[in-house]
Amino acid sequence: MFYYICLRRRARSGTRGEALTSRRAVESGQRAVLPVSVEVEQYAKEVLDFSSHYGSENSMSYTMWNLAGVPNVYPSSGDFTQTAVFRAYGTWWEQCASAPPPFRRTPKGFCSQDYIELGFEEPVYPTAVEVLETYYPGAIVKILACSHNPFSQNPPTDVRWEVLWSGGPTKVLTSQARQFSPKIQHINFPTNLLRLEVNSSLLDYYTELDAVILRGVKERPMLALYKMPMIDINDLSDSEEELSDTGVPFRQGGDIKHQRTGNGYFDKLPYELIQLILSHLTLPDLCRLAQSCKLLHQHCCDPLQYTQLSLQPYWARLSDASLGHLQSRCTLLQRLNLSWTGNRTALTLTGFSSFMKACGVSLVCLELSCCHFLNEACLEVISQTCPELQGLNLSSCDRLHSQAFTHISKLTRLRRLVLYRTKIEQTSILSILTFCIELRHLNLGSCVRIEDCDVVTSMLAARCRSLCSLDLWRCRNLTDRGLAELVSGCRMLEELDLGWCPTLQSSTGCFQHLARSLPRLRKLFLTANRTVCDSDIEELAASCPSLQHLDILGTRLVSAASLKKLLQACPRLLLLDVSFCSQIDMRVVQELCGLFPNVAIKKSFTQ
Repeated sequence: MFYYICLRRRARSGTRGEALTSRRAVESGQRAVLPVSVEVEQYAKEVLDFSSHYGSENSMSYTMWNLAGVPNVYPSSGDFTQTAVFRAYGTWWEQCASAPPPFRRTPKGFCSQDYIELGFEEPVYPTAVEVLETYYPGAIVKILACSHNPFSQNPPTDVRWEVLWSGGPTKVLTSQARQFSPKIQHINFPTNLLRLEVNSSLLDYYTELDAVILRGVKERPMLALYKMPMIDINDLSDSEEELSDTGVPFRQGGDIKHQRTGNGYFDKLPYELIQLILSHLTLPDLCRLAQSCKLLHQHCCDPLQYTQLSLQPYWARLSDASLGHLQSRCTLLQRLNLSWTGNRTALTLTGFSSFMKACGVSLVCLELSCCHFLNEACLEVISQTCPELQGLNLSSCDRLHSQAFTHISKLTRLRRLVLYRTKIEQTSILSILTFCIELRHLNLGSCVRIEDCDVVTSMLAARCRSLCSLDLWRCRNLTDRGLAELVSGCRMLEELDLGWCPTLQSSTGCFQHLARSLPRLRKLFLTANRTVCDSDIEELAASCPSLQHLDILGTRLVSAASLKKLLQACPRLLLLDVSFCSQIDMRVVQELCGLFPNVAIKKSFTQ
């Protein structure tokens, strides 16, 4: 079992006999009937869901699955493969051309970039949550608890999420390991499902997590009897009977010429100015304001207020009813973010289809990262109702069946397509590339079901010559032949991620040919390719003056001299990762940092 129960006696609680009886039951493998005073301590039993990870789908190194069970590394500090690591850190990924622009109206309190959900054996009323961080701590920004038991055989009903703790991203001064145990809020239901949300934007390198401990009691503590207030985004309907013509009634008596309208002359402002003022409100505030009076109801329901709509911050409360209330306001919708929403039956095919049929005609951007309610019928609806769609993100929609992706080929105006960690197969991606020839940005990272990546890159070279960015992270079957065809046909490439592609060999000259063929290159990841050598680095220095991000983690054949040439020839370089490069020690890194202070040179360590 991945958990253990620790029995603690507290003052004026439980007898010694009760504690000993419960302890014997645990040691004998039986489930004890715990007294009220006993605190249960458990490690995560299972990793249920997550948004991204650095590792592969077919191994345990750097994957989120390492968070299940007892610590593998703690209290040691450093870069260890046995920990859980998210895909990105810092602001480097946001600076790339492939990153979409941020959505307006995102609440200031919502800063989460990634998440992981963990299941524990015993539902308890939480008293503490402890996260063992072993490298670059400070990314955790929110801890939530769910009322649903993930191991129950019954379908989820009335699923509630409560925030146990939240805070902003922090930059801890040291990269050393720590035990993060914030003071948590009490909740009035037992839980064995926790969710951690992270923001790594302030970190200098990848954060690494080793284990999570949930402490709690079986019986409801007195403080949990208080029901915490919860703002419900479903309360968006507007009853005309509740709306007055004015914000407040006229004053009774007096000269009518001196009476003011309850709007306080607010209705004298130009319509466009009121619209501009309201554009700064968050979505819940806008919906509440619509219920105050008819004037503001008219402004708050104007479709021009809803050309962009990000519902990701409200993932825990979004339902079919929420989409139904918003539907009439979103007839001019152009950008929609539903990432993280709809899981555990919160959204259904019926509710999603109704909304898309009413609001999809002008849609150009659709973010659906980690939306596990999606099925083939949903993608078919998207293909039928969104003729103008240019951007589609299905990142980590890993429960979509492979045949569902064939519908994407009908979206012939697509320019950005993210399929990271999906089950798309070769037939589907080739069909998409046949018809979606306007693609500029394509992410196929960790798509392990693509059998022959050379065929895919050959099709890209033939059909998508305007491609600007391509992510082939952890593609295990790309050869020098496929790479040569790609860079010869797609000469507009500015970003290319070939991290953890083990079948590429520098001895074939593929990396030098890449550098000569892509003069516009700004980002290149050759992570964990041990064959990258000095001649490859020198060719990059000679041919790619616009280079900004370079990752050559793990190579054994690159010297300090070639790195210095690169830094001198590429004045725009911002990020250089030389972690685990055997010829580049900390002394060399410090020397280069002194010579090139504007470049973030990364060198991880293992204690």
